[in-house]
Amino acid sequence: MTQVLRTMGKLFSITGALLFFLGCGGSADPSKHFSIQLENKALQQNQQVGIALKNKKDIEISDLHYYIDDKELPVENGKITLDLPTLGNKILVAKFNVEEHAVEIKKNIRLLAASAPKVYTYEIIASYPHDPGAYTQGLEFYKDTLYESTGKKGFSTLRKVDYETGEVLTNIPMNNSVFGEGITIMNEKLYQLTWQSGLGYVYDISNLEKIKDFFYDKSREGWGLCNDGEKIFKSDGTEKIWFLDPETLQEQGYIETVTNKSIFNRANELEYVDGKIYANVYQKESMMIIDATSGAIEGVINFGGLKNKVKKGPEWDEGNSVLNGVAFHPERKTFFVTGKNWDKLFEVKILKKN
Repeated sequence: MTQVLRTMGKLFSITGALLFFLGCGGSADPSKHFSIQLENKALQQNQQVGIALKNKKDIEISDLHYYIDDKELPVENGKITLDLPTLGNKILVAKFNVEEHAVEIKKNIRLLAASAPKVYTYEIIASYPHDPGAYTQGLEFYKDTLYESTGKKGFSTLRKVDYETGEVLTNIPMNNSVFGEGITIMNEKLYQLTWQSGLGYVYDISNLEKIKDFFYDKSREGWGLCNDGEKIFKSDGTEKIWFLDPETLQEQGYIETVTNKSIFNRANELEYVDGKIYANVYQKESMMIIDATSGAIEGVINFGGLKNKVKKGPEWDEGNSVLNGVAFHPERKTFFVTGKNWDKLFEVKILKKN
């Protein structure tokens, strides 16, 4: 009889514990009774960090595992290794069992870059005339010809330009209701964004005739574009750089831009070169070098002083006539940069600062 009472007492104890945190129909929040504890607040890629599951009611659990982005992080000597391919905002998940009930506990974390960005400067190779009326939003080279997208409602255009003379060879005005943004060229097609209209365009590169329109999926705004030959990268004014399928233009994922100290949300015009994304920093005289796989900001290029080499024309707006527009010339192996309403286009080499 005593043994039966003990067995029944144990069953009631287990059932009570389950009901305590699962609630009727599993409606209670188990995080009230369990939580994930990390020994470090600042978390960096490839870091080893101590981890534990806090169990406030000492409820018996089993089969405990930790995951981020569906990747299991094995525990060794009470530590996990944050060897994840992408950085930024993440959800750390603990999965375990209480008797036959599967339980999940989540913790929001920020995974930062392993090291600080390196600092770069520039050397001017040459300067060329540039239309000071162009509120430059996107630049791209194709077969030694420069293509440019300009912004502002009522003034937005898509252009084909002789970069050496500054002559506008083709000028396609956009609808007055849209604000032109970044461009990229891939597979004989030119892709162009608009800012807040949720709308982009695809053109035939041979004649710049429009092929189709497309609409943004999860992102709300259009800022910069570039491509790696297989997918298109799109910035949207947040910390995210989206991956777009070049045929459907659907957003198929993203990276987040981060340093070793914070998540950064100012990537504007984009250019892709050898696994890195070069991104104008919005309203700053600088450019980021971003790892296109992880999102780590590996370098910052200081373009200070470049703005002082251009003349301030009638279209000049002191607050908005900033550095914007970057294109890599694959044959010359140099970058071309300009700004909004600048009268010059600069050919530069990027140099590591001593």
